[in-house]
Amino acid sequence: MDNTDSTVTIRPAIPVIRIFDLEKARQYYLDYLGFSVDWEHRQEEDTPIYMQISRSGCVLHLSEHHGDATPGSTCFVPINAAMAMHQELGERRYRNIKPALDAMPWGLQISVTDPFGNRLRFCEQRTGHV
Repeated sequence: MDNTDSTVTIRPAIPVIRIFDLEKARQYYLDYLGFSVDWEHRQEEDTPIYMQISRSGCVLHLSEHHGDATPGSTCFVPINAAMAMHQELGERRYRNIKPALDAMPWGLQISVTDPFGNRLRFCEQRTGHV
């Protein structure tokens, strides 16, 4: 028995990533990974920031709010052209990071860790591994 409503559309989830230093987050996510800021929100000046960043079809939320997300989490991000992204990141040179391009059973993967211990796994998935 199918209990789903055909009018409901479920879109990709948007991971919330906990950050602790806005400047470090900007250097990492914008300058190094190539994301752009879509919007930023603060309740008042000098309060924690909540912001949306994106690159191509990937959307992430970054939050300084205590209780938003767990530091040290992992996000799996499907991509195409993993070799090109690996080259791009190598040319940008971010301090303390030199990501490898790993051949995994499910595809070519680049794993990077942000300054707050969160991991992003960019993966060009093999056919049959959706």
